[in-house]
Amino acid sequence: MQANIETLGALERRLSVVLPQEKIASEIASRLKRISKTAKQHGFRPGKVPFKVVEQQYGPQVHQEVLSDALQQGFSEAVRELKLRVAGYPRFEPKSSTGPVDAVGNAAAQIEFSATFEVYPEVVLGDMSALTIERPLAQVDPADVDKTLEVLRRQRVRYEAMGEAMSEAASRPAASGDRINIDYRGSIDAVEFAGGKAENFTLVLGSGQLLPDFEAPVIGMRSGEEKSFELTFPADYHGKEVAGKTAQFVVKLNSVEAPVLPEVDAEFAKSMGVADGDVAKMRAEIMSNLVREMNKRVQAKLKDAVMQALLDATQLEAPKAVVEQEVQRLMQDARRDLERRGMKVKDLPLPPDLFVEQAKRRVNLGLILAELVKQHDLHATSAAVRDAVTEAAQSYEYPAEVISWYYAEPGRLAEMEALVLEENVVAWVASKAKVTDKRVSFDELMGKST
Repeated sequence: MQANIETLGALERRLSVVLPQEKIASEIASRLKRISKTAKQHGFRPGKVPFKVVEQQYGPQVHQEVLSDALQQGFSEAVRELKLRVAGYPRFEPKSSTGPVDAVGNAAAQIEFSATFEVYPEVVLGDMSALTIERPLAQVDPADVDKTLEVLRRQRVRYEAMGEAMSEAASRPAASGDRINIDYRGSIDAVEFAGGKAENFTLVLGSGQLLPDFEAPVIGMRSGEEKSFELTFPADYHGKEVAGKTAQFVVKLNSVEAPVLPEVDAEFAKSMGVADGDVAKMRAEIMSNLVREMNKRVQAKLKDAVMQALLDATQLEAPKAVVEQEVQRLMQDARRDLERRGMKVKDLPLPPDLFVEQAKRRVNLGLILAELVKQHDLHATSAAVRDAVTEAAQSYEYPAEVISWYYAEPGRLAEMEALVLEENVVAWVASKAKVTDKRVSFDELMGKST
């Protein structure tokens, strides 16, 4: 076998390979003989079909199969000899006519073909000591525990009736946070429109169930009261038939229920899973959970900063073939995500261009991380993976079952191994780069609005 390599671009290569025809002809003859032993043909007993008939019937197909196998084998041998790292799949093209080949090898003395493909780029890592990485620095305060408790209380809110169910003196106007029941009807130019009418409609004021301009006039009304007002729908309102138009609404307030939050006491602590109702113990557990979530968010922010710094410091040209494969994976993931959300995506267009930049980023990061791991032996050890699985299981009610779930399926464990490997890279880069801490509040770190 003869092979010659040409450089067509930064990553594109063309490999020319010459294969001896005799070997191919011999393999064709061997396969045809095997076929003839079991071949069936009308008028002949199985295995007694004349060889010439077998050759005429199966020859073209066998020729194509043998040639394809020979091309693949020749290409693989040449790649191994030249120590090439092929990215994607090669495109084969004949360089000389092969012609029909019969069982005794009456054809040209050799077959010449070319394979065009891409190779992986050489990854030259940037100077890690020149990188500057910003890491958020935060802490959990008792006030953050109080805020979390307030959220938990609101999740367990109950409502008490106002007005008819109470004395008139105890009745009060509807306020934000109240649960109300209303009848309403709307019209535009004295004509009712679709979706503009409802009876016994329940909502919590301020929850965003209805437009703010609808809720505002209702605030201050008392049970049994009726009010008329105008409302102009936003120009970008989802109901196109009323978008930008002004409607007249008549609203009757049927009932008002005031929110009642549970007290932070022993009963509340028990509802949070603290068996003995110890409030201090409950606060300590909340603090521990918040610290765990904070550390995860800090690590995620640091990881993002490290990955971006690696991309900025290492110039790479991603192989087009690998990027195209990644684009297809991202498109499939996007479709599955939309299907899980209940959307019908069969005929939904997803232009590949939407995913190209993300695919390039992921491919380049993969190449950079692989090179870092290889050069500095940052592989995930079994002990580190076990620690990561144990840590992840702590946020569940039965950690032991979660740990067994991970180890029951190699694919699940592989995902955790990949996470540990990334953490190894982040830790190593952070130890070499210039890391500056930026103090932020807990709410800012967690992306909460204050």
